[in-house]
Amino acid sequence: MVVLSPSLLPVPTLHCFRHESGSTGSGMLSHKNSNYIRRFHEKITVCCSFDSKPTSQNVLCRRDLLLFALSSSLSAHFPSSGCLASEDVRTASFVDEINSYTYSYPVEQPSKKIFKWVESRKPERYSSAAPLSPDARLRIVSERVDFADNLIISVSIGPPNIQFLKSKDKKTWAAKDVADSVLSDKSALRVTSSQRMSESSVLDAHASEIDGELYWYYEYLVRKSPTKSAQEANLYRHYVASTAEREGYLYSLNASTLSKEWTEMGPFLEQTVASFRLLPPTDNYVPPYKDPWRFW
Repeated sequence: MVVLSPSLLPVPTLHCFRHESGSTGSGMLSHKNSNYIRRFHEKITVCCSFDSKPTSQNVLCRRDLLLFALSSSLSAHFPSSGCLASEDVRTASFVDEINSYTYSYPVEQPSKKIFKWVESRKPERYSSAAPLSPDARLRIVSERVDFADNLIISVSIGPPNIQFLKSKDKKTWAAKDVADSVLSDKSALRVTSSQRMSESSVLDAHASEIDGELYWYYEYLVRKSPTKSAQEANLYRHYVASTAEREGYLYSLNASTLSKEWTEMGPFLEQTVASFRLLPPTDNYVPPYKDPWRFW
């Protein structure tokens, strides 16, 4: 179900989902360049501590440092929230009654841009949804795409990976561990969880409690692109995501675009991720554990 919002909403700048003490609501604030500088120096210090002899460990570190520098260079030129305050965007609300969640997404920026969304996957129950990996743990239950701007918004559901989330008490889960749990199951290749994770670099992660529900927010890069037009070696997909837990399953909204489009499209995707909420189940709700191998 899609509902157009009746008013124009401001687009907040929520780059990197930086959480600061005392924040309320979604807990997602604009980043400070000083945080990036500090993290950049920390990565340099760690990388320089390796022996000069090339090993798989320091090669990985140098690769991640390059990715971090790429993301930081983009964010350093990212417009502040004040620059975007005068720009409004019209949004639409999407409600999935089968899986009981909602989020908003941009449809029009007045006198400037119209988004051209295509619902590539209509909402469906977990048992019949498309798997993201051969073990079929993590599955896409809905997806929309804007081909013109290389934008993808998808919602996936899957059980936690006990390799990262050992405790059953979700209040003890670290945001980075939640991100690693989701990303470890996010691959179409027949590879191990650690190999799947090596495809991604988590840039930032934090948790916020909203209306009594925990949400984990994270930002990451993926070292591949599903578009044939992106052949350059330095192009990646830039993701922002939000995850919540219900009845033993992780519900995750992922929004992404190509790294070269992030400066322009990032604020819209961040707003979408910030709007993600689990809803009280209705009679149409189908829990993931119900008939898990039913395909109709």
